[in-house]
Formats: sequence, structure tokens, C-alpha cells
Amino acid sequence: MAGPAPGRRLRPLAALTLVLALAPGLPTARAGQTPRPAERGPPVRLFTEEELARYGGEEEDQPIYLAVKGVVFDVTSGKEFYGRGAPYNALTGKDSTRGVAKMSLDPADLTHDTTGLTAMELEALDDIFTKVYKAKYPIVGYTARRILNEDGSPNLDFKPEDQPHFDIKDEF
Repeated sequence: MAGPAPGRRLRPLAALTLVLALAPGLPTARAGQTPRPAERGPPVRLFTEEELARYGGEEEDQPIYLAVKGVVFDVTSGKEFYGRGAPYNALTGKDSTRGVAKMSLDPADLTHDTTGLTAMELEALDDIFTKVYKAKYPIVGYTARRILNEDGSPNLDFKPEDQPHFDIKDEF
């Protein structure tokens, strides 16, 4: 299955349909239903950008991780989509929140930064985060950026409830 060329955007509805179809047989949430929690994997941990980059699907014997909204998911079960040479490998080993929201594999969009996203893109992000990643893949950790300053010190101003698209009851 060939994926879109890097730098190309997918149409939102087509992309959402494609993403939901990526892992047939795995549970998905239907309208009005709460998604079934993903199976629990290893204990959750805090990942720096460098640590997360080690899990980009390049090593055969390593798990494959990607982060969306600062939450790190183990997507190894979707290796045919996220592994080395696979269509969505560009999303792995980093926080690709913007790329998921924009349904883009453009390297400039493969970042945690959501500045300037449209309401429609933010809605798509929330849908995919909940109905695909949280419903299908185990959470293995969180990105350090989510709760630490650039110098690694604790961000004392961090309030999960004040973060955009963050619902503390769903996250922890």
C-alpha cells in the first residue's frame, strides 16, 4: 500500500477514513460510544525528543512509538503502516501532533506545535487522537515537553486543565 508522497496533504474525510481503516479488526469508537481503552503495555515514562527518536521504526527489534498531543503511543502492532519504509513512518519517533491535525506528512508539519491550526484541523486532531490512537494503541509515556521547560526544569506554570485539547480525566 503506497502512502501519500511527503509534503502532500490528504483530504480530511478521506484521510480519516484511511486512518480508521489502517488497522482492521481493532476496536474503534462509534458515535455516542466511549472508546474502549487500549491494552496496557509497559509502564508509562517521560520521553525527551532524543529518547523518542530512538523508536522511529528503523530498528527491527525495537518498538515503534509516536506521540500525539504529548502522549506517546506504541504503534508497533501497526508496523506495516509505521515501520521502516512504511507509508506513515515519517510520523514516528517524534511528536507529530501538527501533522496528524493537518493530515500531512510534510516534514515541516511533523511537530508538536499547534499554533495557527484551524478549528476544523483541531477537531480532526481530537477525533483521530481519541478514535484511533487512544482506542487502538497502548500509551507508553508522555513527552517531556508537555511538563518541562526547555532547560529540563519543571514547568511550575503547567496546568493540564489549561492546555488546549487536554482533558485530565481522560489522560490520567
